[in-house]
Amino acid sequence: MIPLILLLLSSNLLVSSATATPLQSFIQCFTNKTNSPNLLSLPNTASYSSALLSSVQNQRFLISPNSFKPSLIVSAASPSHVQATVTCARAADLRIRTRSGGHDYEGMSYSAFTGPNTTPFIILDIAALRSISIDASSKTAWVQAGATLGELYYAIAKNNKNLAFPAGLCPTIGVGGHLSGGGIGTLTRKYGASVDNIVDAWLVDVNGRLLDRKAMGEDLFWAIRGAGSAGYGVIVAFKVNLVDVPSVVTAFNVGKTLKQNATKLVARWQELAHQFDVNLFIRVIAQAGTDTDGSKTIQVTFNSYYLGRKEELLPLAQQSFPELGLKATDCTEMSWIESVLFFYGGTGKPLETLLNRTPEFNSSFKAKSDFVQQPITENRLEEIWNFLMGAKDEQLVLIFEPMGGRMSEINEDAVAFPHRAGNIYNVQYFMRWFETQEGVTEKHLEWMRKFYGFMAPYVSSKPRAAYYNYKDIDLGRNVEGNGTNYLAARVWGTKYFKGNFRRLAKVKGMVDPANFFWNEQSIPVL
Repeated sequence: MIPLILLLLSSNLLVSSATATPLQSFIQCFTNKTNSPNLLSLPNTASYSSALLSSVQNQRFLISPNSFKPSLIVSAASPSHVQATVTCARAADLRIRTRSGGHDYEGMSYSAFTGPNTTPFIILDIAALRSISIDASSKTAWVQAGATLGELYYAIAKNNKNLAFPAGLCPTIGVGGHLSGGGIGTLTRKYGASVDNIVDAWLVDVNGRLLDRKAMGEDLFWAIRGAGSAGYGVIVAFKVNLVDVPSVVTAFNVGKTLKQNATKLVARWQELAHQFDVNLFIRVIAQAGTDTDGSKTIQVTFNSYYLGRKEELLPLAQQSFPELGLKATDCTEMSWIESVLFFYGGTGKPLETLLNRTPEFNSSFKAKSDFVQQPITENRLEEIWNFLMGAKDEQLVLIFEPMGGRMSEINEDAVAFPHRAGNIYNVQYFMRWFETQEGVTEKHLEWMRKFYGFMAPYVSSKPRAAYYNYKDIDLGRNVEGNGTNYLAARVWGTKYFKGNFRRLAKVKGMVDPANFFWNEQSIPVL
């Protein structure tokens, strides 16, 4: 059977360069370079719909009238396909949006915000680039950018149960975006963020060259560790340092409501968690709920683990956080890889669950983030709880993740990720909904913005910092057709990158002066 793309080429795409559309020119160029037209998916075809939906985690960008869909999807199967995509798209004057896991909070890896000057774009899907090579003797690994965190964790554990990698808690997240944007999780306080443990990379630059760390230079290698790679090129693979974990870790959940002194415990947690032994990780998850008597309450979960056995944890917890009242019956010993499933809500499931790449929910969501530098008082916490309990349909979850430890020891400008000393925790505001009507979506978005404004007095300021992996378009965005406006971009750029933003823009000017790699929150040219 002749592939559809070849039929299209033979019927109406084999035209002169003077009359070819940009899309026709791209298809012809890509086919000539790769001889792989089967990797291309055009709209209104079964392969297009399947490819587009394969890793979309946030459905609201598929239904929004303000979203622009890709003109073509390239399902790259090798680094050479990535190089051909970049070269041919640039020649045809088309944009590229690279997607690995599809978790981009604002859908920028698979959709664009519509506007009068929106340039047609191509999705470069690299999910098939997922090989992982572990070298336990040197405690390093090469992982291709299309792999997921779950696949990486699984491969490490299969090779050596006493090695791990510091990154996020959700196993379906793609390595390419997550690692290049920061990467914080359960091992962060002991070993730093993902970006602090990247030692090499392969990147396809604007000229289609495949560059390692030496070839790309230290400025670019610095930038892609914290500021993402979407504005600089396409990450193909990372080399990372693996870290030591014990054979046994101890996990526990302790739940509290307002009647069980949840407010006092959260207030005390803020004072202590960033100073705990680095082997002890305790995060807080808070949301509105119903108490046993039917009254409104806040349900707080201390979602935690310790890098060691229960017999070591219990006296440490009694010394470090006695108010929590941790008991032996709260604790479960397991391997580190099993703790990944524990934090994912998959306790008891087979480890192969980590290899499942299927999108978790057919839903929409919105998230925002803050960094907190001073504990919020009990009275102020009660005001926050009242705000949450006063909501009608909005199910907002607050996730507090402790900083301190190794994160406070690394300089803000060591890599592009700047959120270091002075922060006691990061907080993510996360809200999911399943209705698909645009009016419902806008109602939820407005409520989230209202809550974000309410939180302003309690969080960092000048700038009010945010985590780039929790992208938030409300902070500001680049507008296509308005040139590369560095001054306008500083409004949102300094929130993500603080004092590193200017250097990031200078690096952008060196490696991509024409701003080919562009999206609504890519680094502008200085």
